[in-house]
Amino acid sequence: MDLFDRSNADDDPARERGPSSSGNRTSRRPAAGTPLAERMRPRTLDELLGQDEILGPGSPLRAAIESDQVASLILWGPPGSGKTTLARLVADLTRARFVSFSAVLSGIREIKDLMSAAERLVAGGGAGTLLFIDEIHRFNRAQQDAFLPHVEQGSIVIIGATTENPSFSVNAALLSRCAVHVLKALGEDDLVRILKRAIDDPRGLGVERLTIGEDDLRLIAARSGGDARRALNVLETVSRATAAGGDGRTIGREAIDRAVRRAALLYDREGEEHFNLISALHKSLRNSDADAAVYWLVRMLESGEDPLYVCRRMIRFASEDIGNADPGALRIALAAREAFEALGMPEGGLALVQAALYLAAAPKSNSVYEAYGRVVNDLRAGHTDPVPLALRNAPTGLMKDLGYGSGYRYAHDYDEGTADLDCLPERLKGRRYYLPRPVGHEKALADRLRLLAEARARLRGGGDAPAETGDAVITKPTEPPRSRE
Repeated sequence: MDLFDRSNADDDPARERGPSSSGNRTSRRPAAGTPLAERMRPRTLDELLGQDEILGPGSPLRAAIESDQVASLILWGPPGSGKTTLARLVADLTRARFVSFSAVLSGIREIKDLMSAAERLVAGGGAGTLLFIDEIHRFNRAQQDAFLPHVEQGSIVIIGATTENPSFSVNAALLSRCAVHVLKALGEDDLVRILKRAIDDPRGLGVERLTIGEDDLRLIAARSGGDARRALNVLETVSRATAAGGDGRTIGREAIDRAVRRAALLYDREGEEHFNLISALHKSLRNSDADAAVYWLVRMLESGEDPLYVCRRMIRFASEDIGNADPGALRIALAAREAFEALGMPEGGLALVQAALYLAAAPKSNSVYEAYGRVVNDLRAGHTDPVPLALRNAPTGLMKDLGYGSGYRYAHDYDEGTADLDCLPERLKGRRYYLPRPVGHEKALADRLRLLAEARARLRGGGDAPAETGDAVITKPTEPPRSRE
């Protein structure tokens, strides 16, 4: 069950471990053949770079770790940011019984066994249990709920690690009992420092006398996506592929180019980054920033996103943010989907880029979106009155006798192309849902609708048309229902 697999630990999972004699330096010794990233795993809080915001001197989390007063917490961050390393450092500094296991490999039975052991330990006067759960987001609701009573009783303290937003992936009840600490992707400077340490440190590649230029180190860092593990793996790969000379190994740009040809793209088609990137695309299109829109679109495609999902979002955008300001935008978005279905990737990706550029450049109006929301507001307020008799169909004599269709006026019988006919329920007469904006094609629609409203007013003998806003709902409209794609 213990992921950290210490060579000096006995087989008893309840074995208590206290701080090592070297203060906050761990006593682990990686076995021969261990990957470079594991050999260079930080042994002290000071060696853990890039997380000064939560682990800098004087920070609450650092003080809690150094005083062995860690409460239940969630470590949320991208791969290679130091979540597991931080948990290992806590393991070396705590006096509590430390147990760790992976949500991928453990089930509800293992959880119950662990909880029972923790309760017996506390009941017998022993220390509490500090439980590290790697990839806690992979536990289902029932598994997460199993921890709750034991966290409340204090028999266990949880340290959960996740790459997923805990707001979505951790039960609200468990999340409310844990402090969330956000670890950031490492910056380029931090990654360069980590690489230099690996080159110089005997634990790493110090005995190999590597020579590598600063620009080349920065190339590795830039292509690692903020992931220290990936950067060290690349360094180890190019080191092994470079022949040793009389003065050690000199690593050239060509070897690095081969190893880092494709930058790491953080993505999860079902996780938070999926929604972050589609949000960035949508907002870039709305802001008419064509370059940003193409960047986010291509990044999603290159990360493995379903292109048809992107098509659906652009079709939605064409109605939500462009609407009748440019009715051709919807046709362009639909054509892009059709082109992609015919071509597939990678050729079909160009059709999506073409559509995105058009959508970004098109005039914008959210009047269609707001019209939908205004109607939703009225429906939720109970404005669901019967259809006016004049608008009802009357296929039978009984219906005609009941007044169905009475008072209906056929618009084509009028030179104006509209009739003196109220098409909304009585309580909603004069309500304006669609308020077109004076932009693009919608300006012409606005003028046309205004002329028609004036014509109806003349036919009624009422003089001028209703005011521009009429009885329209002025408050921010309710967003039309959407799925969280």
